[in-house]
Amino acid sequence: MGDASRQWRVAQRYLACALLLVLFISGCAIFKSEMDLPPLLAQDEVVRPFTKLAVVQVSRQRFGTSYDLKTEDYGWAYEALREEAAKIGADAVIFSEVKLEASSYLLFPMATVDARGTAIRFR
Repeated sequence: MGDASRQWRVAQRYLACALLLVLFISGCAIFKSEMDLPPLLAQDEVVRPFTKLAVVQVSRQRFGTSYDLKTEDYGWAYEALREEAAKIGADAVIFSEVKLEASSYLLFPMATVDARGTAIRFR
C-alpha cells in the first residue's frame, strides 16, 4: 500500500506540473482583432496636412542576444506601434524607429526591442 500511495503522489505532482504548463501556455496566447491599422509612413509620403497626436512607444524583452533578433521581431515592433496608434484614433504613424539594446539577466543574455513613432491624424 505504501508503494501505491507514493506512486499516486508522484502522479499528482506530474499532473499539477502539466496543468500549470498548459495554463501558462494558454495564458500567453495572443488574440488579434481584425481591424484596419494605421499605416507607417515616411515623412516624404505625407502630402496632406496633419496634426500630431502623440508619440507612441512600445517595448519588449526577449531572451537571446541582439544578433538573434529576426525579421519577426521588427515586424512585431511595427505592428505594435500601429496598434497603439489605432487606440488613440491616428490615421498614420510617421518617424517610426526601432532600437535594440542588449542586456543580461543572471547568466542569460536578453535583448530589448524598443520602438517609437509619431501618431498623426490627417486634417
